[in-house]
Amino acid sequence: MKRREFITLLGGAAAWPLAARAQQAERLRRIGVLMSTASDHLESKARLAAFLQRLQGLGWVDGRNVRIDVRWPGSDARIRSDAAELAALAPDVILATGTSGLSPLLAATRTVPIVFVAIADPVGGGFVESMARPAATRPVSPSSNMPSAQNGWSCSSRSRPA
Repeated sequence: MKRREFITLLGGAAAWPLAARAQQAERLRRIGVLMSTASDHLESKARLAAFLQRLQGLGWVDGRNVRIDVRWPGSDARIRSDAAELAALAPDVILATGTSGLSPLLAATRTVPIVFVAIADPVGGGFVESMARPAATRPVSPSSNMPSAQNGWSCSSRSRPA
């Protein structure tokens, strides 16, 4: 082997790990969504579609940089198993809709952050200590100024992919 070929081969071998590392995709984030209604509930479907559209507008595209796991239990009998299943997936965050979805999630996990909507009185229900400062292991509402059901589902512009 000639000296020039050897140096080229050696340089390529040294650069190969850097190129491989540069080509690695960013970590796929995971969002769990536990709906408290059946999958044929039109208003819930519209809210979920708006949520997903807003996520996409912020750069979070399902299948590209985020995976979204949605469960529609439709009945109280299935909601506990769906909540446990979502928690077992270890998503980065779980969105819970309604009290019937939030209670089983709190029983299933204390480590995954839970964001909730459509809870009439989260403080009175014992889900958070206060709307201004929920405990670290408790769920958080997207708005501390008004009940979540009134302001709909919103995604903060601070939630863009890195």
